[in-house]
Amino acid sequence: MHSPEKRRLAHRLLSSGLTLAEVHRQTGVPLSTLGYWRKNPSKALAPRRALCPRCHGRQLEKRQYAYLLGLYLGDGHIARTHREGVYRLEIACADAWPGLIDKAAEAIAKVMPEQKVGRRKSTGCTYVGAYSKHWPCLFPQHGPGRKHERKIALAPWQQEVVDGFTGEFVCGLIHSDGCRTVNRVRKRLASGDRWYEYTRYNFSNASLDIQRLFTDALDRLGIEWTQMTARNFSVAKREAVARLDGFVGPKY
Repeated sequence: MHSPEKRRLAHRLLSSGLTLAEVHRQTGVPLSTLGYWRKNPSKALAPRRALCPRCHGRQLEKRQYAYLLGLYLGDGHIARTHREGVYRLEIACADAWPGLIDKAAEAIAKVMPEQKVGRRKSTGCTYVGAYSKHWPCLFPQHGPGRKHERKIALAPWQQEVVDGFTGEFVCGLIHSDGCRTVNRVRKRLASGDRWYEYTRYNFSNASLDIQRLFTDALDRLGIEWTQMTARNFSVAKREAVARLDGFVGPKY
């Protein structure tokens, strides 16, 4: 980001009629930037807004961040790019749920409003992501290796966000590593078999730390859960399912 002093100098020199090459020589501002400022003079005096809430104090959209954090812990990853200091956050979204692809893109756009959100197609899924130097600031859980092979713990400021928007956090986790299904159970009676249907939520993750974040969040919401296997969890009681339906609901 160019300093206000350099911007004012470039603006003054451009307004005086000097060539782009001469203004570049005196200011060091790239020719492409100077060309853009010449076509859009107001932009020269209006520096870009600070992008990172952690580094520059910009207001964080906490509701969307809580949801995006859940998505990231489930099906997200951050990778370093070939550009120095630049990272790409990507959320893997199944193509079977196009509404969730749009919802993930919206969350990224709200958390990093000046970054372009892109979609990369793969077999059966779409990777939704954006580039930034500040993704590790917003997701300090980033690190080498798979999430279940390293410690995953929320920073105090993240925990504060999750405590304030627990439902959105749980929604992100379920939208990434969970589902809402209708189970059919057959009961044998003397008069003949009868079938019963009930709705349940399932969540599956190999990381013990992420499992704990999920169940702790359900506990804060007063939602009863059951651990089915080493990595699978279920919410099946009618009252608990109704509570989750209030802020999660079926995928779409």
